[in-house]
Amino acid sequence: MKERPPLSSIIIFALGQFGWSLGVYSVANLMVYFYMPPADGLEPTFPQFIDQGAVILGLTVVGLLAFGGRIFDAFIDPGIAGYSDRKTSKFGKRKSLMAIAAFPFSLFSFLIFYPFGVESFSSNTIYLVICVLCFYFFYTLYVIPYNALISELGHHPDDRLKISTIISITFAFGLILGSQVYTFQNMLEATFDSQTAFQIVIAGFGLLSFILMMIPVLFLNENRYAKQEEQSIDTFKSLSIVFKDKNFRYFLIADAFYWLAVTFIQLGIIYYITILFQFEKEQASSFLMFSFLASFLLYFFIYKITPKLGKRVLIVSAFIVFAFTFILAYFIPILNVDLISIYYALIIMAAYPLAVFGILPNVIISDAINLKEKETGESQAGMYFGVRNFLSKLGISMANLIFPSLLIFGYTVEFNQGVRYTCLAAAIFCIVGLVSFMGYKEKV
Repeated sequence: MKERPPLSSIIIFALGQFGWSLGVYSVANLMVYFYMPPADGLEPTFPQFIDQGAVILGLTVVGLLAFGGRIFDAFIDPGIAGYSDRKTSKFGKRKSLMAIAAFPFSLFSFLIFYPFGVESFSSNTIYLVICVLCFYFFYTLYVIPYNALISELGHHPDDRLKISTIISITFAFGLILGSQVYTFQNMLEATFDSQTAFQIVIAGFGLLSFILMMIPVLFLNENRYAKQEEQSIDTFKSLSIVFKDKNFRYFLIADAFYWLAVTFIQLGIIYYITILFQFEKEQASSFLMFSFLASFLLYFFIYKITPKLGKRVLIVSAFIVFAFTFILAYFIPILNVDLISIYYALIIMAAYPLAVFGILPNVIISDAINLKEKETGESQAGMYFGVRNFLSKLGISMANLIFPSLLIFGYTVEFNQGVRYTCLAAAIFCIVGLVSFMGYKEKV
């Protein structure tokens, strides 16, 4: 029987989550901002490096790039998950892959924002395709084995909830720090032009993410604390077993629509702040920071109340609150209410679903893994998280594809309908996710 990991080892493990969430933030949330910056009536924040209009069926280059990268990422998930489950290594079956992926993952997270000159639309597009595909390959190579360790370290139910809570905090730390890009950019603009200031911040994020991702690789004793079994099932059979888990499928669909909705916040916050609220861009950083800090205040409450109310009740309520948050955002320009009051109301409303979805999905997945292991005698931690990542990334991919296309309907202060449409779409995604999750039956 493997030892239960002490708190110190869980924290070491969780720092890797801090690193990869910071590393992925830039690519997942700032590509649209950098290559299709909001028009708030002033000079464009950045030069035009690629075609910013619709190129096919109303879709934009940056939307297609973000979508294509995520689709590629999603479809390689099961293969890497199966390989990670079958791999053996004295260093650690999961850590050996994480060690390979950490540096190139961080490197491409900022190379994506270093295109050629402004007259090189075609060259920049080809360069971005290569960088985006490389980034998402190494991102998946790190994250899939990392996530598999959540259930392998959490081979006791109490540890699963503890690990999920702590990594949700470090994941949020990565998002909070990443969201401060606008503030750091503004500070550096006293010395550098906007483009250089932004690129310096992204390079700093990439370096820090590499250091943090290497902490569990170097200091976590995987062989001592992770409960792992030799995996003999091939990738396709393992994939089939996971998809046949009907109860898990309800969760997967709901989770995908959650990621669709939350990605709209991450992509859209700079537009909501500068176009709908007409605030300065630094307020976008403040909004995300305050939302996540407010969610932290709820973490202990969620941790304590989950055993009493159950995960299903909390996730259903979170979907409802999240939908109302987006509906309120849609009406911002026509509400005769103080904008500061709406700003803080949205922060408070967003905090609850962020806290619930930050903690409970990993617990649900770990529960499913352990139930299936008891049933079959085979551990498929990598594949369960791989399938979850596959569906969630499909949701993120669709958000990256849909969001820029909706912006075409208007993303200026005078013509803001496109920005408002993104709020309405996100609310619909929450409702669809809620309906799907109603089929989920909580099992212990």
